Amino acid sequence: MTQERIAHLVVPVYNDTSGISKTLESVLYLLNSSAISEILIVDNGSTDNTANVIRNYAENYQKVHLLVEDEIQGSYAARNRGIEHASGDILAFLDADETVDEDWLETALKTMEEQDIDYLGCNVELTCPKDTLVGRYNAQTGFPVKEYLEEENYAPTCALLVRREIFEDVGLFDSRLISGGDREFGERVHKAGYKQGYAEDAIVYHPARTSFESLAKKNFRVGRGFCQKQRYYPDRYGKPGIPPRPDGPSGEDGDAPDSSLTRLAFAFLSVAMLACRGLGYYYEFLFGEERDFPEPTR
Repeated sequence: MTQERIAHLVVPVYNDTSGISKTLESVLYLLNSSAISEILIVDNGSTDNTANVIRNYAENYQKVHLLVEDEIQGSYAARNRGIEHASGDILAFLDADETVDEDWLETALKTMEEQDIDYLGCNVELTCPKDTLVGRYNAQTGFPVKEYLEEENYAPTCALLVRREIFEDVGLFDSRLISGGDREFGERVHKAGYKQGYAEDAIVYHPARTSFESLAKKNFRVGRGFCQKQRYYPDRYGKPGIPPRPDGPSGEDGDAPDSSLTRLAFAFLSVAMLACRGLGYYYEFLFGEERDFPEPTR
């Protein structure tokens, strides 16, 4: 394997002992592979036992390292901490609580090399930890990564590989954003002319949100992120106060619900999650404050 196909893996985590343990157990096989140089777990100022769990892995596995980002709360700040620490030519990103196939990284790196890709999105499959109506809805509407890349020029940071030269050119993730930073960064990458691509066979498994509360909180955060992007990038996203119209892939191309009652429930959930995004947007518009962090562009 050439030096070009060696990656540094970055995983941000906050207050998730079981999730980070699950992810680490899934990627430990990489420690015996020449495809990876190190696994960087970035604790985003957890208040529970998460840092100690990571520290135990780091003490037992030489390539596992614990980093801490406790000055800026947010997953993008945590990822930036990992980027700044890593020295490799390719950075791979996962989220805590995800698992991967054993050929995930090899397949992704091979795709990048053979197709000369600079920014690669992987295939994300949603799994249901338990069978609930909300979980089935989330699994159907989850991560159409290929469509994101084709229609909106980005891939989610939960399953992404990026060449270091991109960060050196266009800057890091925008740590001011609590959501939507993956799209904002991907658009900068596309505008700079780098080649983006998709690896269908490099599969990452992401657990679906199975409760109404957890899915609602995610959509509330997404709504806040919409407003923040308008605050910081009005030329690209419009002025704050007028939420963007829903666009892009819906993620609803999976198997149709098997009963009229389920279809009705899914329709209700779709409206409810749209309302949560709207609430998040106007909460940020009315009460959010500009975060005084440096802009990511260079």
